[in-house]
Amino acid sequence: MILKALFFYLFAGVTVASGFMVIAARNPVTSVLFLILAFVNSAGLFILLGAEYLALLLVVVYVGAVAVLFLFVVMMLDVDFVELRQGFLQYLPIGSLIGLILLVELLMGLGAWVIAPEILGQGAEPMPSLNETPNIQAIGSVLYTKYIYFFQVAGLVLLVAMIGAIVLTLRHKSNVKRQDIPTQVGRTREDAVEVRKVETGKGI
Repeated sequence: MILKALFFYLFAGVTVASGFMVIAARNPVTSVLFLILAFVNSAGLFILLGAEYLALLLVVVYVGAVAVLFLFVVMMLDVDFVELRQGFLQYLPIGSLIGLILLVELLMGLGAWVIAPEILGQGAEPMPSLNETPNIQAIGSVLYTKYIYFFQVAGLVLLVAMIGAIVLTLRHKSNVKRQDIPTQVGRTREDAVEVRKVETGKGI
């Protein structure tokens, strides 16, 4: 138990420190590297809890795909981060309000855990025995029955975040010809065809 507690504090401490460095680092590439470190240590916490499937999923999907892909996008795209930070003060009140709400929720959860630790486990789904039900089956049965609507909402939030990231990084170049479908559909015969009378022996 002492060794397990030591590993827990090690993984948890590195995860919290890495999460702080993700938002504190000035270089976006460094932020992504700290994000990968946070994912790996979070996977270690899942292994300590007995959720090996979630640990592997976190490493394979987030570290192996999302974080690395984001790292290559940051390194390859010529994104002007100075220009993106110009509107930081404009959204500071909304960001501060959301941060204050999250801080109050964390303090309420911590206070409930200190005052009455048994309250936090009342709304949780009872965990079946790992000898009877595999870890993957237990997660799937709960995720796609009781929490199916929350799962769909989480997917919608990720879709909106993906569209927002594409819109923020999309840059149109003036010297590149692009297809404009509304303009093509709205063309008339008068706009597309011009009849000119050519005199004999002369060109246009």
